[in-house]
Amino acid sequence: METISKKDFVEIEYTGRIKENNLVFDTTSEKVAKENKLNANSNYGPVIICIGEQQILSGLDKHIEGRESGKEYEIEIKPEDAFGRKDPKLIQLMPTAKFKQQKIQPMPGLQLNIDGVVGTIKTVSGGRTLIDFNHPLAGKELLYNVKINRKVTDENEKLLGYLKLTLGSKGSNDIKTEIIEGKAKITLKSKIPKEIQEMLNGKITSLIPAIKSAEFAVEDKKPNNLNIIKS
Repeated sequence: METISKKDFVEIEYTGRIKENNLVFDTTSEKVAKENKLNANSNYGPVIICIGEQQILSGLDKHIEGRESGKEYEIEIKPEDAFGRKDPKLIQLMPTAKFKQQKIQPMPGLQLNIDGVVGTIKTVSGGRTLIDFNHPLAGKELLYNVKINRKVTDENEKLLGYLKLTLGSKGSNDIKTEIIEGKAKITLKSKIPKEIQEMLNGKITSLIPAIKSAEFAVEDKKPNNLNIIKS
């Protein structure tokens, strides 16, 4: 067993629940997801994170530091370390007629994207609709069951794990990596902006000192044919 420190890469499994009703809202386990009717299309399984980089919920990241690998923990997270406390200013009344003009029948629980912000309808009465633009878990205390499987020492495994979470990869073959003499070759399914490449290059070389530089490529539709992305 090893104590987990900041900048360590670790493989973890977890399940997050709302404390007040024990409702599961997030998990790395496909079995738990199916039992709780969560989105079954996600890519389940252990994830590799870099401690201190907040690749997962900041409160959970903070509480893993100082724990030991090979152990399981139940971690309680206060709202301020999770999705924040509810902000009354983000709860607004809107005329119900506005929704009906767009052929939307407002009802409690319905989630809508209004001007790029997601809100949840709380009540509909008297020609007015009350919408809450706070995160659905704002103000909630959370409980996480976390299993810290191991510290990750393989450089390529660190690289792939970091990229998967940072780029939100869902498929097992979306990203391919190879490290040769300190140079990381990263092959993606689609092109990413130059600014993102530069940000990732800086992060990768900072977090994984064995990597001195990173080169990005896009996988061509033709077999065994790669196109190098020029920075």
